[in-house]
Amino acid sequence: MEDILAETSFYNRFVLCAFLPNRVWDPLPHFLQTWLRNYIGTNLIYFVSSFLWCFYIYYLKRNVYLPKDAIPSTKAMFLQISVAMKAMPWYSLFPTVSEYLIENGWTRCFARISDVSWPAYLMYLIVYMVIVEFGIYWMHRELHDIKPLYKYLHATHHIYNKQNTLSPFAGLAFHPLDGILQAVPHVIALFLVPTHFKMHILLICMEGIWTANIHDCIDAKLWPAMGAGYHTIHHTTYRHNYGHFTIWMDWMFGTLRHPTDDDMKKM
Repeated sequence: MEDILAETSFYNRFVLCAFLPNRVWDPLPHFLQTWLRNYIGTNLIYFVSSFLWCFYIYYLKRNVYLPKDAIPSTKAMFLQISVAMKAMPWYSLFPTVSEYLIENGWTRCFARISDVSWPAYLMYLIVYMVIVEFGIYWMHRELHDIKPLYKYLHATHHIYNKQNTLSPFAGLAFHPLDGILQAVPHVIALFLVPTHFKMHILLICMEGIWTANIHDCIDAKLWPAMGAGYHTIHHTTYRHNYGHFTIWMDWMFGTLRHPTDDDMKKM
C-alpha cells in the first residue's frame, strides 16, 4: 500500500499547494491534509459543475430546455447552497476515511492495473458498479421506507419537490448523514471486490457531477441512465426511481416509472 500512500500524498501536495501557503497545511498530519484536500476538491466540483450548468440552462439557453415557470428562483438556489455548505465538511470526511482504509491495506484496492491485468480490471469494475448500484438503490429506498430516517434525514432533501424548486445546486443539498449513507456502498464494495484506487477516487468525484446533472429537470433520454427525467419523477412521487446511475435496479424491483408514462398522463 506504499504506492497508494505516495499517490494520495502527491494529490495532497498538488491541490493544497495550489490553494494554500505551505505553512498552513504542511505541519498537518496526513489524514488532515487529505481531509483538507477533499474539502477543497468537493467544493470545487460542486460550485464549478453546478454554476456552469445553471448558467447554461437558465441563462444561455433560457426557455429552451425548461419553461419559464420551471426555472428555480435565485433564493431557492441559495437555500440549496446553504444546506450543501453545512454538510460539505462531513461529505469531505467520507473519502478521507475511505483513503485511510485503503492506505492501511484494509480493503482489496490495488494501485496499478498491471497488478491484475486489463480483463480482470474490467470485470472487477463491472462487479464494483453492480454493488454500488444495488447498495445505493436500497439505501435510498430505505431512507424513504423507514419513517424516522425519512423524517430526520432524507426529508431535508425532499423539500425540493417541484420543477421550480429543483436545480443542479440541489444535488448535494442533503442532511450530512443522509449524503454519507448513500455513498457508503462505494466503501462496502472496496471490501468485496478488488478495486483500482484511481477509479474509486474518480467515481467518488463523478458522484458530485452526476448529482448536479440529475437535478436539472431536463430529460436527456439517455437510456438506461437514471437521468433527470427519471429523478424529477422521484422528487414528485416519492415512490419511484430510487436508482442512481442506471434504471436497472428500479426495473428489477418494480419501482421504475418512465418519463414517457408521466407525459402520457398529462395528455
